[in-house]
Amino acid sequence: MRVGCNLLWLVPGAVGGSETAIVSLLREIGDHQPDDVEFRPYVLDAFAVTYPDIVTHFPTRVVPLTGRLKPLRVAAENTWLASQARRDGLDLVHHLHGVLPLMGHIPGVVTVHDLQPFDMPANFHPVKRAYVHRSVPRSVRRSRLVLTPSEFVRHGVIDRFDVDPDRVRTVPWGVDVRSAEVTVGEVQARYGLPRRWFVNNAVTWPHKNHELLIRAFAAVAAREHDVMLVLTGGEAQAEGQISAQITRSGLRGRVRRTGRIRRDDMLAIVRGAVALTFPSRYEGFGLPVLEAMSVGTPVLAGNAASLPEVVDGAGRLLDPDDADAWSEAMLELLHDGDERERLIAAGLQRAAAFSWATTARDTLAAYRDAVAGNGAGEAEEAAS
Repeated sequence: MRVGCNLLWLVPGAVGGSETAIVSLLREIGDHQPDDVEFRPYVLDAFAVTYPDIVTHFPTRVVPLTGRLKPLRVAAENTWLASQARRDGLDLVHHLHGVLPLMGHIPGVVTVHDLQPFDMPANFHPVKRAYVHRSVPRSVRRSRLVLTPSEFVRHGVIDRFDVDPDRVRTVPWGVDVRSAEVTVGEVQARYGLPRRWFVNNAVTWPHKNHELLIRAFAAVAAREHDVMLVLTGGEAQAEGQISAQITRSGLRGRVRRTGRIRRDDMLAIVRGAVALTFPSRYEGFGLPVLEAMSVGTPVLAGNAASLPEVVDGAGRLLDPDDADAWSEAMLELLHDGDERERLIAAGLQRAAAFSWATTARDTLAAYRDAVAGNGAGEAEEAAS
């Protein structure tokens, strides 16, 4: 069985947690390649440069594009990819960004990471919103199978697009629990961190809700003079207002902005934190909370979207609109050692239920079923 993996949409450093998840999945498949599946990624030049280990694991096809111009990426998916897939004799192509491009008669599996453009349309540029609203419903109806990282997204796909539930499968993401290569002491010195800090590792997209977190932390900082809030991650739509809010609140010396940093540093900062503070209003899965639990860091998370499903009682869920509740929870974890230890133990136990090995196993099983025709999408494909 020859399976292609369409990654022409994945510009390294631009897609957040889904990049971490996909790279981890590919590494797991590459390390334990099954005898019955020949796996072939189709990637941008920039991806090949960023992840040479993945390229060497598989017979990878590289298109000479950086991917910064989206129209060129879309064109390559509908021309170069389709032509190359036919030449390579593929039985199936897995499209990991919710869109099934023109592929002739080669069947496809689509992964839908979330439905935020439908659930929170105001967060998106009108052009992107129109493109997603047109292409995603068509893609999920034509795919042999649709994969989602959570039951929250699965039910959204079924309900919103009227898709047969048997064609939509939840394949949860895993977590990498390798021993750390960077110590907490090293990141303290490198980033000028004090003895105690809270962390949020999210790009400044509007739905990540940094504004609420900064308001909550301002109340904590007024009472605890040796505590810092560390914000890792890159800049996005809400960056200007977040920077202005930090200055306006008099917190410039109390909020550390690291920008994008290497993954080992980010995980060491999370590991050394009093807690991960993650008041996101919308997640398709919520990999940061699972990663925090896996390294023994208590989790405070918003009680929205997929986060209750992932946390499942192993962290504290809070209203993402209630700054006072966040302040109180942060102050409690600064002083209640027993509660911190309870959350640490619960988080470690919860994280142990997730692995990339399981994600890879379930993904490969979906390929086998799709090629065997065990998805109900064939009639819709033929009719389209």
